[in-house]
Amino acid sequence: MLHRRRVLTLLTLAAWGIGVSATAADAPALLLAQVYRPGLDLQDYWVSEKYDGVRGYWDGRALWTRGGETINAPIWFTADWPRTALDGELWTGRGQFAQAQSTVRQASAGDSAWRQMRFMVFDLPAHPGSFDERLPVLQATVARIGQPWVVAVAQQRVANDAALQALLQRTVRAGGEGLMLHRGSSLYRAGRSDDLIKVKTHDDAEARVVAHLPGQGKHAGRLGALLVEMPNGQRFKLGTGLSDAERNAPPAVGSWVTYRFRGTHDSGLPRFASFVRLRLDMPDRPVQ
Repeated sequence: MLHRRRVLTLLTLAAWGIGVSATAADAPALLLAQVYRPGLDLQDYWVSEKYDGVRGYWDGRALWTRGGETINAPIWFTADWPRTALDGELWTGRGQFAQAQSTVRQASAGDSAWRQMRFMVFDLPAHPGSFDERLPVLQATVARIGQPWVVAVAQQRVANDAALQALLQRTVRAGGEGLMLHRGSSLYRAGRSDDLIKVKTHDDAEARVVAHLPGQGKHAGRLGALLVEMPNGQRFKLGTGLSDAERNAPPAVGSWVTYRFRGTHDSGLPRFASFVRLRLDMPDRPVQ
């Protein structure tokens, strides 16, 4: 059964235009964000907008997704990029995540789609210094590239939580997703830590689909809910937020989805979880 599920998952992802050769071991070792909590000392943090796109990692030769898939960008898009690693977000504008994901996942999206793309660079993974030291080098590196679609993410300081929340509200009202905090004294270290923190008006996370649960009543004959698994192995049903089209053709078993929620129960499971979208840039791991 496990092998059959694995094969079906890979075939489904291939149909979406995503390569199927990568595993979690192929994924780049990236710095990942924790969730903001009130009371955090903000004095050592830089603040930037959180861009709602697809994570892109340039290893000096090729561009990769967070999940370790090669991104087939046109040759001109990465022409004259440096041999040093760049970490950033492939972004097509506020509220345009679906367009960014569609462009990235296609084997040949075409120049017109890629002309809408920006590579928002926010870190230099191979640089040995602190983020305070990496930041001017990053800005100089992007300036040397000299391409309008390669942008150094703007960073600023905030005095306190009230200023942070005010900036968050202005960003969201303008169509932004949220903010990122980057500790100035931190080295680039893979994994989640308080070195990188996301600040949003709501909680969200990713989980992996492990089963399709049949619907009842008005949803009889189609999907009722997704059974999903969090990275820590906990499972829960995700039935709210799915459109009729998504119930008729649900995300494949083995694929990743983003869900929104409001805090957690004592058990650690999310409260009021609601489906947001399919994610095609996450590391591929077998479904147990």
